[in-house]
Amino acid sequence: MKQMIVHCTQHITRMALLEDGKLVEYAAERNQQQGLVGSYYKGRVINVLPGMQAAFVDIGQKKNAFLYVDDVLHPHLDRQPDVKPSIEELLQPGQEIIVQVRKEPGGGKGARVTTHYTLPGRWMVYMPYAEYVGVSKKIGRESERNRLKGIGERLRRNEEGLIMRTVSEDEPTEAVEGDLAFLRAQWDAITRRAQAAEAPALLHSDLSIVQRFIRDAFNPQRDELMIDSQKAAREAEIFLEEMAPDGYNPVGVYNGYEPIFAAYGIQEQLHRSFARKYTLEGGATLIWDEAEALTVIDVNTAQYIGGASLEDTVTRTNLLAAEQIGRLIRLRDTGGIIIIDFIDMEQEGHRRMVTDRLESVISRDRTKTHILGWTRLGLLEMTRKKARHDSAGFAPVTCPCCGGTGKTGAWLEE
Repeated sequence: MKQMIVHCTQHITRMALLEDGKLVEYAAERNQQQGLVGSYYKGRVINVLPGMQAAFVDIGQKKNAFLYVDDVLHPHLDRQPDVKPSIEELLQPGQEIIVQVRKEPGGGKGARVTTHYTLPGRWMVYMPYAEYVGVSKKIGRESERNRLKGIGERLRRNEEGLIMRTVSEDEPTEAVEGDLAFLRAQWDAITRRAQAAEAPALLHSDLSIVQRFIRDAFNPQRDELMIDSQKAAREAEIFLEEMAPDGYNPVGVYNGYEPIFAAYGIQEQLHRSFARKYTLEGGATLIWDEAEALTVIDVNTAQYIGGASLEDTVTRTNLLAAEQIGRLIRLRDTGGIIIIDFIDMEQEGHRRMVTDRLESVISRDRTKTHILGWTRLGLLEMTRKKARHDSAGFAPVTCPCCGGTGKTGAWLEE
């Protein structure tokens, strides 16, 4: 069973997802600074840069948004031209265009936007112009994949595209159809606003942090949702009534004496999981160093001596490390290039065991992740897509004393 624990203050909403009491996801969002990812804007093209095959679009933010040529072409690869056209053939300065934010602004850069529009629902992702039906790769049964694809093909109209999400497995046609009707109405509302609005203008905001996690990671009939705010609990109830009309577990309102994160053991897990040095069972350690686009994780045996031989000790340590690294990458929302320096192993079979263990853990991660393999130096390379800032838009504050070589811990206490 999952437990979704929400702590609300005047300025910040913090959300923790527990599986069997273990913290697996954490996010925080300033109440007045909801993230941009997923939001729709009517923008105006400012510059078209053929040398970069990109354009800059004014969407009303401090920095102009970046629109790459691949995000302007048709979303279905089979509908794209054999020779990629120049961005100048697709966009002109002054042109007004509907765009969707796919990556938050940061690091001095504006938001990354696209015209490959998507609207995620409970059971599916709706794409108004994609012209295909896809099924989540995490649904393994071929018969169920064929059933869902057939439902999607029967329901979609003209240019519409649908991706059937993992949670749609074994769901009746009626539930999927209701989800599609809701998403179509949402898209119609966006296009109507675009016709009436003057660029730049916000057309549609993504859901709040609590609503997103309810939609993406919560089973309304089985999981527990506990919130320490009566107002936020009522808002969650209203959202659940729309999302799960067939019934859901009631939302709990926490009124305990100690803070909700302390009562559920979350605060302690946060301090341990976000530290630079993480100690595994038996004494082995992980050292976690992050740059803007690269994260390096070093595995050390430290005090661990639990194997029958050196190779056995090293392999056991690496298997323990792989399991925790997979969990911590998801929890810390680490993105970009990730390099893991496991302890050297002599046998290829042991390296495969470590890779398989890591893959089994990250398979539960909703964010797109690829394990690329081992380098000639014995390092494991992987990448993980990241659209939002650290902890969903609420990052640690750079230390004013050292200028960035350390991080203050105050963000965990707010």
